[in-house]
Amino acid sequence: MKAIFITVVGVAMSIFHIYTAQFGVFSALVQRPVHLAFAFVLIFLLHPSKKGERAWWIPLLDGLFILLSMISLIHLIVTFKEIVLRGGAATPLDIWLGGMLILFVLEGTRRVLGWPLPIIASVFMLYALFGKYLPGLWGHRGVDLESLISYQYLTTEGIFSLPLGVSATFIYIFILFGGFLVASGTGEFFIDFANSVAGHLKGGPAKVAVVSSACFGTISGSAVANVVGTGSFTIPLMKRLGYRPTFAGAVEAVASTGGQIMPPIMGAAAFIIAEMLGIPYIQVAIAAAIPAILYYFALLYMVHLEAIRLGLRGLSKEELPNLWNISKRRGYLLIPAILLIYWLILGYSPMKAGLWSIGAVFVFSFFRKVTRMGPMKLIEALKRGGTGCLEVVTACACAGIVIGVVTQTGLGLKFSTIVIEASKGFLPLALTFIAITSLILGMGVTTSAAYILTVILGGPVLVKLGVLPLAAHLFVFYYSSLSTITPPVALAAYAGAGIAGANPFSVGFTAMRLALVAYIVPYFFVFQPVLIWQGNFLNILWAFSTAILGCIALGSGLMGQMLGPLKILPRLLLVAGGFALIKPGIYTDLFGMAALGLILFLQFIKRKNPQ
Repeated sequence: MKAIFITVVGVAMSIFHIYTAQFGVFSALVQRPVHLAFAFVLIFLLHPSKKGERAWWIPLLDGLFILLSMISLIHLIVTFKEIVLRGGAATPLDIWLGGMLILFVLEGTRRVLGWPLPIIASVFMLYALFGKYLPGLWGHRGVDLESLISYQYLTTEGIFSLPLGVSATFIYIFILFGGFLVASGTGEFFIDFANSVAGHLKGGPAKVAVVSSACFGTISGSAVANVVGTGSFTIPLMKRLGYRPTFAGAVEAVASTGGQIMPPIMGAAAFIIAEMLGIPYIQVAIAAAIPAILYYFALLYMVHLEAIRLGLRGLSKEELPNLWNISKRRGYLLIPAILLIYWLILGYSPMKAGLWSIGAVFVFSFFRKVTRMGPMKLIEALKRGGTGCLEVVTACACAGIVIGVVTQTGLGLKFSTIVIEASKGFLPLALTFIAITSLILGMGVTTSAAYILTVILGGPVLVKLGVLPLAAHLFVFYYSSLSTITPPVALAAYAGAGIAGANPFSVGFTAMRLALVAYIVPYFFVFQPVLIWQGNFLNILWAFSTAILGCIALGSGLMGQMLGPLKILPRLLLVAGGFALIKPGIYTDLFGMAALGLILFLQFIKRKNPQ
């Protein structure tokens, strides 16, 4: 009975979002509460109070939570016009219901995402209530409990702020699109396609992990989910071929994390970036293209070098699917993704493009019986949209609490002043402070939540110091994404370690080494926005080409391998040359090319004359 009810709610949630995507969204204080109401029902059903316990009162408690959360949200939906007419003034009933909703947001987030984000939101609320007692810049004039609750509940500056609005529109449609792709068998096609393309190469399974995770990760919206989904297949294959468990887990973690920064969909945060900046979504995707390509090129290259160092082979042709056969049988499953990109480039809204792509998946699934989406597959896809959005919904709602506190107390301006004073206005130091903040706030939370938490504090700092707004937001976004592989709380690395049977910290630090390009490129595109597609096309092409050479130099230096093994001094020179090549600029490019050319020449001579 419970499973049927979950299916009904999940399907109803998807139908609601399909309807609003086609015919237009409701007012913010209707669309967002309805979205959150569906999510609460699913959260309290799918994540019971105490897992594994069968006490009779647990279902009753969860049922009570569902009922009270529905009352608080339905009250808002029914009375939102009245709230507008009285200028947002709160009644005692509003305060009680708003207080309950804040508690339900914290509890729902705890159940879905764990403790980190609810703790952060609670600390911010305590700051709002007691910050007036803090000395100096950190203090503020004070916020009483009623003002805090009414601001969070009755406005679009708190729980129902922009992140939840994006979740209730663009993000949900793309999660549903991912659900349809999985139901039609596209996820399996990605893995078979990656196997047929890269499985026979040296260290093939590791390259399969990179390619399939890049394909699947961009639509999954969660690095950890991607590790679990593709890693359960790729990590055992890598280990069987001869890769160390630590390296296998790290490769999958890095590849899965990269899915969050890989256009066109970029997980979920790209839509929030576009909305916060007020620019077309496709502009964000284009800007992120070169850094994402550099990220995956560097990872593939280092995987290749490790395979050479260990003398690993690829899988035999008999063990792999045939590229022509799988393209002929299921290649049409890629058409909806191609149409999605085409519609986005034409300038259609992400909601419309996503909705029509969902329709395309359904239509093209009928080309063959094995992929056909009959009634049961259709219901499963619609349900998957509801159950698959819970991480994003809770993260956005809980992050909204933080946004409300920041705007209500003026903390954003105070933080800007503090960082600028601490860095003495020196941009590289300010960038480092913001990067560390992103990594800390991103510990244990989703990419979207980490980005939102940091950008509301750090974004204005960087813009005030003269950074291009798009570069500032992408800088924060990249470090928020990297928090999933950066110890001590590196959830994607830990998930990979669990599958690989390796030490989590070892996997985390290996992942950091493999993803080093992603740690340095954001600094470079802040100072030289040519790497995010800003400027003359020839300059962009040159910067991209030299950055590719930089990835080769950096990868060889880090792995200690090029045409043959490398000693410490050549490795250090290659790392320096790699940094220089990735950084746009004629003098750094000349130095980097000279360093790479010299080591290549010496390696070639040594290879010709081994003695």
